[in-house]
Amino acid sequence: MTARRPHWWRTGAVVAVVAVLAATLSGCFPTAKPPATSTPHPDKVSSALAPFYGQRINWSTCGSFQCADINAPLDWDNPSKGSVKLALIRHYATGKRLGSLLVNPGGPGGSGVDFVRDSLSYAVDKNLQEHYDIVGFDPRGVGASSAVKCYDAKQMDSYLFGITPGMRGSDAWIADSTREASDFAAACKDNTGALLGEVGTTSAARDLDLMRAVLGDAKLNYLGYSYGTLLGATYAGLYPKRVGRMVLDGALNPASTNFQVNLGQSEGFEQELRAYLTDCLTRKGCPFSGSVDNALSTISKLLASLDASPIQNSDGRELGADTMVTAIIYPLYDSTAWSALDKLFDDVMAGSARVAFILADGYYDRSSDGTYSDNSTEAFTAINCLDYSVDADPATMRTQAAELTKAAPVIGPYMSYGDIGCAQWPYKPTRTEAPIHAAGAAPILVVGTTGDPATPYQWAKALASQLDSGHLITYHGHGHTAYNKSNSCVNNAVDGFFVSGTVPKTDPEC
Repeated sequence: MTARRPHWWRTGAVVAVVAVLAATLSGCFPTAKPPATSTPHPDKVSSALAPFYGQRINWSTCGSFQCADINAPLDWDNPSKGSVKLALIRHYATGKRLGSLLVNPGGPGGSGVDFVRDSLSYAVDKNLQEHYDIVGFDPRGVGASSAVKCYDAKQMDSYLFGITPGMRGSDAWIADSTREASDFAAACKDNTGALLGEVGTTSAARDLDLMRAVLGDAKLNYLGYSYGTLLGATYAGLYPKRVGRMVLDGALNPASTNFQVNLGQSEGFEQELRAYLTDCLTRKGCPFSGSVDNALSTISKLLASLDASPIQNSDGRELGADTMVTAIIYPLYDSTAWSALDKLFDDVMAGSARVAFILADGYYDRSSDGTYSDNSTEAFTAINCLDYSVDADPATMRTQAAELTKAAPVIGPYMSYGDIGCAQWPYKPTRTEAPIHAAGAAPILVVGTTGDPATPYQWAKALASQLDSGHLITYHGHGHTAYNKSNSCVNNAVDGFFVSGTVPKTDPEC
């Protein structure tokens, strides 16, 4: 990971994978007619927060759903300083309604509005659609809510795909990367304003409580994927008594430092790359031959060659090692997409950058006309820079780069030096990396997949053990997140919990 492209922290790219490879569109409009107005739950709050908690939601029809905007404090510690807009979308319960179920797809920076509108039946199964209003939302800084804005499309291309000259990790390379990161941070501040300092996960968790209240629910029912698990756990830590039924799938460890996140993901993606190659070498037409270690060596040499001599794409962009690693990890989020890696390696080893940029563009939500369909990359950086402390001392980063390379020789070198980006950020972190216990909260299910490259299984184990009321659901398989992916064991556990309140007595080991 280069200093200006810290997207390896991004754990919600499964949303984009879904859009490209596995989306299933939403079902029919519910038979029950949903009300046009939501009456807020009568929470007791301060006079400064009363106008926010007392607002009524006026829903309007948007296709087969209802959409609305609500207002939240710009600064939760100083509610009088202004407000931000939060965009919501709702699919009303089709049967016996139990309340609202808020869903977050991950990221940070993923649009919950898009997730529910475009992929309702991927977000939740029919059982949950029957019993809950499925509510998607764009967190502050994201999408249709008050949003972070940094660069135009041409500038984003340069930021994401440009080649930093010099040897990776050298003084000159670090200096150039620092200048690029500083320019990006300055543009974000100029184009976003005060919102940029208020988009951290702690503020977003407080927004969750506001949404719960104005939707009319006494407690929060919540399904969080990937980064959405950190958002949900943060909520539980702030409002343990207001936790209803909560499931956190593809968990982050709230106590992990930025470097520990990078290390865990480096090892996770390297493990899944090995799994892909093990499968590939059994198939006719695999781009590799020999052993898995031989294939990994070939990929390492390919990345080194792209670092030295990038391949020019037909649109003028150059394929360097960083973009190639993006293209490699994108299909690793879902084992059903591994065939895309066959095409990728065949194409690049033939001297073409076409497939690599198709995959990288999918990861970054870049359209074929060169525009970006959302602000997820900018929001991702802005949120993470408020969520994690960093250390951009060159000696520290070089020591960490060596550790990453030792742990994951193929992927690790390109996950290093990421602290440079947030070290230039104009606002200090607002979240402390620490365990979350949520004492007094109702039972919380934590789902972990043993072969998850983006949120490694040990993070789910850590979160489930931290939470006083945590219960681990293990899925033995591959891919990022586990619920609603054709595994009846996981679905039965999650649905039984949401619909009937059934807490598994032991880990079902799905």
